[in-house]
Amino acid sequence: MNETYKNLAYDEIAFPNLGLKFEADSTAFTIFGIDIQWYGLLITIGMLLAIIYCFSQMKRYGLNGDRALDAVLGGIVGGIVGARLYYVVLEWERYANDPISIFNLRQGGLAIYGGIIGAVLVGGLVAKIRKVRILPLLDLAGQGFLIGQCIGRWGNFFNQEAFGKNTDSIFGMTGGKIQSWISSAYIDTQCYNNLGIELDPDLPVHPCFLYESIWCLLGFVILAIVSRKFRKFDGQIFLMYIAWYGLGRAFIEGLRTDSLVIGSIRVSQALAVICVVVAVILLIVIGSKVRRMGSDYKLYADTEESIQMLREAEEERINRKNKNKTEKTETSQEETENSQAETDPSNKEEKETNDTAASEADENKED
Repeated sequence: MNETYKNLAYDEIAFPNLGLKFEADSTAFTIFGIDIQWYGLLITIGMLLAIIYCFSQMKRYGLNGDRALDAVLGGIVGGIVGARLYYVVLEWERYANDPISIFNLRQGGLAIYGGIIGAVLVGGLVAKIRKVRILPLLDLAGQGFLIGQCIGRWGNFFNQEAFGKNTDSIFGMTGGKIQSWISSAYIDTQCYNNLGIELDPDLPVHPCFLYESIWCLLGFVILAIVSRKFRKFDGQIFLMYIAWYGLGRAFIEGLRTDSLVIGSIRVSQALAVICVVVAVILLIVIGSKVRRMGSDYKLYADTEESIQMLREAEEERINRKNKNKTEKTETSQEETENSQAETDPSNKEEKETNDTAASEADENKED
């Protein structure tokens, strides 16, 4: 690697083979003395865009957005908690002596598979309580996950984390924090001790966050197309998401040098492989069953239950809108009448006469 890209400042990041070098502070901005980190900000932006997209598609999946909102919010909470718990459990030695740091998410420490598990469990429970069909909701959630992951992964870029082995690839990257971590802290990691992966701080590394971000973007485009033209059964898109993400993660995780490891097994890589196998088998089995059923099978969006529910929801929305419009009109008319009464001289004189009469009546009553 060119000497220009060695011994970089802590916040400098470079792509030597592309001739790029720039500063990238992990802090996005400071407000009221609180540092807002790019990591949390990008995850939040990813979630918001995912929510906006999913709610724009609710009716196409036969779902009532008002009911589904609770399930989505529950899924977000469950996802964050699950992602953190998954990471903390597998990295417990790091937190054992400082449990309070478990609640500090600003510098990273979220595991996507824990997030998926938490989101599905909590979101699914709330969906059941709110009587929202889980399978079509999961189809939407899969697409939303890809949006969130695509954007959220760039938080790893600003933190200079989630990178891989040394490489001479054109996309190879390095950074001051990366070089410092490899030189001083890498030998204490599970990947070094359990897998024996050697790293040279003077050489570029695989930008695994970038690979995964591109993989998720491509997956979202594919699933969006399939959902519009080739979706045959409820749950199909979610299974495709599990298979697609798992396939990419299985390869990308094999490059990483910060994997959560049990013995010589990369936990996320093993889980990714299992997810791919299970998802593909279910796609084949359920797909075959649906084909045999022919016209007897209907997507939930095409059922009478869904059509009736959406019709009632639309009527309720229109009634609520008309009611609000009527109330605003009545309020406006009342304000207009009051204004006219105050400005009309005859009304003013009549009001003064009535006030005088009322005053005299009160005096007589007191006498």
